[in-house]
Amino acid sequence: MDITNDDAMRHLCRSIFDRWGHLDLWVHSAIHAAPLAPMGSMDAKDWEKSIATNTRATGLLIPMVEPLLRAAPDGTALFLDDPKGGEKFHGAYGATKSAQIALARSWAAEATKHGPRVVIAAPAPMPTAVRARFHPGEDRSKLADPRAEAARILDLLN
Repeated sequence: MDITNDDAMRHLCRSIFDRWGHLDLWVHSAIHAAPLAPMGSMDAKDWEKSIATNTRATGLLIPMVEPLLRAAPDGTALFLDDPKGGEKFHGAYGATKSAQIALARSWAAEATKHGPRVVIAAPAPMPTAVRARFHPGEDRSKLADPRAEAARILDLLN
């Protein structure tokens, strides 16, 4: 599903409600990783897609998902941080990912009394396809094992 398609996301949330009545865990990991480029060379289409995917969709999904998470005994939202804001060549990605995490932090602060629980985790660098695009030629043997990182992040949810 396209996370930027508002109707599809509403339909998904309604389907979850109709079938299960709640949502135990929402892992928000969808991003658009625009190609690395100097700010003066940033492609307008990548900028728009970064805003739509990384920021706008998050802001619209939180109110759609929150009632489903609140209906669960221990509903939890998990956001994956990747602090690149202000790094050279990461303008579109860094700015919109930082905005996404700012939305999650605000939601976490607002939800402390009445839920849902909002967790923000920053995975260690792993040998992913996105990382390979950002860092071509990097020695991938020095990166974190994805299974170990998954286990570490799952521990944060307990």
